[in-house]
Amino acid sequence: MTAPGVVHSMAGLSVRQDGARAVVRSLPEETPIAVVFDGTTAAVMMASPEDLRDFAMGFALTEGFIASPADVAEFEIARHDLGIEARFWLHADRAAALRARRRNMLGPVGCGLCGIDSLEQAIRPLPVLAADGLRLRQGEVAAATAALRAHQPLHDQTRAVHAAGFLRQGAGMVLAREDVGRHNALDKLIGAMAAQGIDPRHGAIVLTSRISVEMVQKTVIAGCPVLIAVSAPTAHALRLAKGAGLTLAAFARGEGFDLYSHPERISTGACNAA
Repeated sequence: MTAPGVVHSMAGLSVRQDGARAVVRSLPEETPIAVVFDGTTAAVMMASPEDLRDFAMGFALTEGFIASPADVAEFEIARHDLGIEARFWLHADRAAALRARRRNMLGPVGCGLCGIDSLEQAIRPLPVLAADGLRLRQGEVAAATAALRAHQPLHDQTRAVHAAGFLRQGAGMVLAREDVGRHNALDKLIGAMAAQGIDPRHGAIVLTSRISVEMVQKTVIAGCPVLIAVSAPTAHALRLAKGAGLTLAAFARGEGFDLYSHPERISTGACNAA
């Protein structure tokens, strides 16, 4: 069930070769969300105004403001006429890390690097994911994006949002989140997984978008070993995935997928991917 204020019915004119007619469409809302740490705004993102605790927690984790939810002393959502604040109060031992990751950022949906104050922060070093016993079946990976479609009520209403889901080995799609921004959807998913105690090492993150550098960064920092998407990776995202030990599968659209890195986690028979 979509929360109030997330979708609005708006009038328009549908123009076709045979004429024009009045229509009413369900359109997704996007709202400025300020993520605030100890009274200082670290980022302002345009996002869908639901699952905001998940979004803020996932953003804080994947951007390095916190190492775990245990770093948060208090949290609240504050709604204003011009937008929404997600307010964190952190334990004292996170103060130094907060200063290191602080940024001022105001950017459009889909821009995950707006306002970063150095190139080093844009392409930050990633941990290397440990070798593990995860082994997804070929059919699970091929069907992953179709499985995610069944968890996209906001998309069904609007046809205008992205989704990120978690595919648990042998259990299917166990959790999904949606947002007008693909980075936001992934942050919401990672925050929800942390809140629910879902171990990211036991499955794959699935995306309705292309695979950019930021999506690889967030997946690796979350500790998930497999990333599956409906579209292509960028060349640099693939280089990062290879270096970080991330299994990357793209163009997963039912009949199959392209496997680009660390194929050992997916049962495919023969595979020459690096």
